[in-house]
Amino acid sequence: MLPLYEGLMTLGAPAIKLLLSRRVKRGKEDPARLSERRGIAGLPRPAGALVWLHAASVGESMAALALIDHLLEHATDRHVLVTTGTVTSAALLAERLPERALHQFVPVDRPAWVDRFLDHWRPDLLVIMESEFWPGQISRTKARGIPIALVNARMSARSFSRWRKVKSAAASLFSRVDLVLATNPRQAARFTELGASRVAVAGNLKRAANPLPLDASEAATLEEQRGRRPLWFAASTHPGEDVPVLDAHVTLHADMPELLTVIAPRHPHRGEEIALLAAERGLSTARRSLGQPIDANTDIYIADTLGEMALFFDLAPIVFVAGSLVPVGGHNPIEPAHFDTAIILGPLMSKNQETASEMIAADGVAPLNGAEDLAPTLAALFNDEARRGQLTRNARAYVKEGMRVVEVVHDHLETLVSRSTSRKIS
Repeated sequence: MLPLYEGLMTLGAPAIKLLLSRRVKRGKEDPARLSERRGIAGLPRPAGALVWLHAASVGESMAALALIDHLLEHATDRHVLVTTGTVTSAALLAERLPERALHQFVPVDRPAWVDRFLDHWRPDLLVIMESEFWPGQISRTKARGIPIALVNARMSARSFSRWRKVKSAAASLFSRVDLVLATNPRQAARFTELGASRVAVAGNLKRAANPLPLDASEAATLEEQRGRRPLWFAASTHPGEDVPVLDAHVTLHADMPELLTVIAPRHPHRGEEIALLAAERGLSTARRSLGQPIDANTDIYIADTLGEMALFFDLAPIVFVAGSLVPVGGHNPIEPAHFDTAIILGPLMSKNQETASEMIAADGVAPLNGAEDLAPTLAALFNDEARRGQLTRNARAYVKEGMRVVEVVHDHLETLVSRSTSRKIS
């Protein structure tokens, strides 16, 4: 099936270019860097060893940062090239990548474009984060003798079922991977069944994610604006979640007239939309993107900017991790776990289900059955400081225990890098 796939991707060039053009118009591609999606490098290749790490989007990129730090700390002449496919991840990585780490947009999985990318960058190792499996990327990289590792490897039950229906194609693809580092034994068994020859359980790398950077000066300004008002934070909301968040504020306001709710939409352009929803409920808003401060009349503070989540994780004693009341899979609860805040999760956490389940078992989060539970759960936590503290401590302990995962993953990857560089020298 691989030749058929590559043939279709080759013939489909006009359709792919049209799709990219439409994505530019929708703000989903960076027009100034669109050539990178065709495998045309936007930067020179640095000298020395180069690890290519591919992460689909923001969540995978953030999970990879601690690993990137380890890869660079253990070899001072090494660089890491990070590829992603979204403009949001590119913007965040521009702020957070360390020295000797570079970002490029991943080439679309068309043979000529992947080959062009490989011709320029000549990586010593390809590390693929989580579940971003592109047949062309894997096969063209392997054909050059470059080792490939799947890190934090996972596969949903639905994807696994689909791959099992084309087992020969799955075996052809996953047998090309030199090492699969799965998040747990169940995930490891799935990759083994689909033809991966070397599979190990390393744990969930998201547990080892570095804390988000905090601007102390901005944090102090927000704390001063907030004063002594009770506050909670709805982090990374999607359409369909803002209404229950606003309704929870209205419900709580009866007993907490000074309540301040902060909403950070996953996509900042939705700030105006949220302000209109709030106005329909008679709520006063201030928008961070417009430079509007929190004042005594602000009911809802809309944090419609990028890269500032740490400010509000630090500010709020309670955080609701959104994307979990609508079917988008939920966002990473590890990020707020680094801060002194009690975490609430909705039930729809499929993209971070393993982390969510582990944190629930560790009593590090308060789970909801649905949107109707949001207001009463918030009320209970506001009224029980001891319970908030317990959730906070348990979440921090969970994150601390997870730091060993990055060491395990790093040790495995160093073996592959050493093998690759030795092959080049010989």
